[in-house]
Amino acid sequence: MTSDDREFRPDDPDTVVVHYDLDGWDADQIAALTESLANEGLPHAWRGTELLVPESDEEAVDTVFDRLEDELGPFPVMLAAGEPGTEFQLDDWAPAEIDLLRRSLVEAEIPHRWEGDNVVVAEDAEETVDDLLDAIEAGDLAPTEAAETAPDGVLQELFAIGDRLARDGTASAARTQLFDLLPTLSPEAAPFGVALGVWRRVLERATDVRAAFTAADFEPARVSSAAEDLRDVCRPWV
Repeated sequence: MTSDDREFRPDDPDTVVVHYDLDGWDADQIAALTESLANEGLPHAWRGTELLVPESDEEAVDTVFDRLEDELGPFPVMLAAGEPGTEFQLDDWAPAEIDLLRRSLVEAEIPHRWEGDNVVVAEDAEETVDDLLDAIEAGDLAPTEAAETAPDGVLQELFAIGDRLARDGTASAARTQLFDLLPTLSPEAAPFGVALGVWRRVLERATDVRAAFTAADFEPARVSSAAEDLRDVCRPWV
């Protein structure tokens, strides 16, 4: 099915086709995308959940995606078929738990793909997702955005602080930023989509950095080492 009068035959060997894997998008998102492509007069075809467009229209289609992400996003970050990852088996999970996990993975922008009842996530997010699953099973993860959460962007902010201090253990601006930020954060109010266990680990690492600054025998190298740990624990979320 194409959207305008320009002929688009994705099976034509002379046609360069761009593929968008939209597995994980919900029906409303697919409908909004289809309508937007039609309104823009952009030729396209569907193969299951895969969108096909001519290479000549790739930039215009990317613009549509960017606009829809602002309006409807975030969208799932897909782990390509065949790309290595860590598989979690969820055969015994209730539908409500599966739904919460789906939304949490999307909100956290963790690359993943679904294979039946199982989910495969990027290898560097294994520990993070493990904590996320534990939190959902324990009922520790708030299922709605209405629950008390940490400020948007706080993990990116803590990552930046850790990165700056890892490179320079005497960076005064990053030190001040950390000391001002930490008292405003609660171990009981994680960012939306982030397991409390993960969030508490982040706060522990941030507290370790602050402790390195206030130690009687202050050593910049100790600050930098603690800051590296903070940066590493935040990395999957930025």
